[in-house]
Amino acid sequence: MSRPEDLLPPDLYYSPAESAKYTTSSRIQNIQSEMTYRALSLLSLHAPSLILDIGCGSGLSGEILSSVPPGGGGPHMWVGIDISASMLGIALERDVEGDLLLGDIGQGVPFRPGSFDAAISISAIQWLCNADSSDVSPTGRLSRFFNTLYSSLRRGGRAVCQFYPKNDTQKQMITSAAIKAGFGAGLLEDDLGTKSAKVYLVLTVGGGDLQGGDITGVVRGMEGVDVVDGRRRMMEKRRGVERKGSRAWILKKKEQMERKGKIVKQSSKYTGRKRGPLF
Repeated sequence: MSRPEDLLPPDLYYSPAESAKYTTSSRIQNIQSEMTYRALSLLSLHAPSLILDIGCGSGLSGEILSSVPPGGGGPHMWVGIDISASMLGIALERDVEGDLLLGDIGQGVPFRPGSFDAAISISAIQWLCNADSSDVSPTGRLSRFFNTLYSSLRRGGRAVCQFYPKNDTQKQMITSAAIKAGFGAGLLEDDLGTKSAKVYLVLTVGGGDLQGGDITGVVRGMEGVDVVDGRRRMMEKRRGVERKGSRAWILKKKEQMERKGKIVKQSSKYTGRKRGPLF
């Protein structure tokens, strides 16, 4: 069975008919509700907060955010962003309580720095791994998204993004883009090894170092879990001075171009290698 993101861009795939089918399906409503409550538990919000709902669709997750009781830290206010006008149209018809914005998160999250206490995303960010045209780079779209999301969250804020990676390469691509943007990142997988497996990317903004490198605080108390601080490893690599024209310098320039969404030739063992004399 083909994945939706392999068929069409999201703004075309979610036509008025498909959007209505998605919203009225009791199966999808139950799955969406389960994943939203799981994401909320990972956010660990203890007071009413302003939350950004990324890929909010028709507002199924937003309704849950609005209905969290005071005893559970709610109710929360939320702002939703989605690329599908049809989905947002249904959200307006359903009279959801959140504010809605039509936009492409691959072009960045268009909010002022520190606007939100937290962010949530259910089944959305895997769409960023697909290029809609030859001049668009998935790496650049992911970079713009995570960099602007990092800026839009207050210091100490947290984001939880549930997604369905196609493979381990895609999972690594998404996680690496988040770490490069400055997030502390941790991956959790529910129902591991089953068809209903769900991956949650837990992100934190600043807030100081935690013991043992557990940046997200999610794995605290778990046994047999190794935590790798990717940000620290990247900082250690960057300590050395990069000489102009060196392999490291060239790779850094290529990375900057990819972040801008430009098409960059694939690196090889010959990248940055000095050429010998012609004669």
